Amino acid sequence: MNKEKLLVIIGPTAVGKTKLSVSLAQRFNGEVISGDSMQIYRGMDIGTAKITPDEMQGVPHHLIDLREPWESFSVNEFQTLATDHITQINQRGRLPLLVGGTGLYVQSVTHQFQFAEDSRDEEVRQKWETYLQKHGREALHQALAQKDPIYAEQLHPNNTRRVIRALEIIETTGQSMAEYQGEWEKSSPYELAMVGLTMERQKLYERINHRVDLMIQDGLIEEVQRLLDEGVPVDCQSFSGIGYKEILGYLTGELEREEAIALLKRNTRRFAKRQHTWFRRMKDIQWFDVTALDRWEEHEQIIAEYVAGKFC
Repeated sequence: MNKEKLLVIIGPTAVGKTKLSVSLAQRFNGEVISGDSMQIYRGMDIGTAKITPDEMQGVPHHLIDLREPWESFSVNEFQTLATDHITQINQRGRLPLLVGGTGLYVQSVTHQFQFAEDSRDEEVRQKWETYLQKHGREALHQALAQKDPIYAEQLHPNNTRRVIRALEIIETTGQSMAEYQGEWEKSSPYELAMVGLTMERQKLYERINHRVDLMIQDGLIEEVQRLLDEGVPVDCQSFSGIGYKEILGYLTGELEREEAIALLKRNTRRFAKRQHTWFRRMKDIQWFDVTALDRWEEHEQIIAEYVAGKFC
């Protein structure tokens, strides 16, 4: 049986994935599947750098605006939805492009992460909820760091829902999160082409800083205030995302405006570094350096030739 085709475009934030994905989708009769864990939320547009209808240029996009900001969303759900879309797009005779910067989400699809059976214990969860109320977010996060320091590094203390979930799993199963979550398939089930975009670090950081300035100019602070006015809880999953937790700190009086903006820039740069580390561990990626932005059309042509060689 022939494998389903899948083109993947990955790379750190602000490197140019969105622009490239639209161009390649137009060349290869494609449809884009967002691999971004934050763009699934409705009304969270500026802080997620969500593609606009004009930027889509008529290319169908999937897995955007699926959930309300107060709803939860898991990598398991993403894997199921993305896999279904890949099949449907192939059946339409078109090429699916999985595009994004959330490494776990992308890799859960490309190499079919196998999830362990769920484990719930209401009593244990309530114990840690009480601990949070008594001791605060930092102490809760430190409790996780003592039990599973590797996983704790991946979670911000504000993301109390996931911290408590991790503590619940560790206590009920005796396993670290890495042990509990399952394992990757060694080979992909897809006829796969993986394009990785990279850029000289200082240039990328300049683009990140400029993007944040544009987000503030375009109304990021007002977007977060609107979400608060609509009653979105400050401890929900969506508010733990970069761009929202920092502005939330300003609006709740924990930070000055310029402090929040500087923190957002710093956290985004650090996120880009973590993305790079994650993607460098993944196999089968063909990397393209796009530092020379004045040669973007040339970059696009070279990448298009690589994709054509993989699928045509």
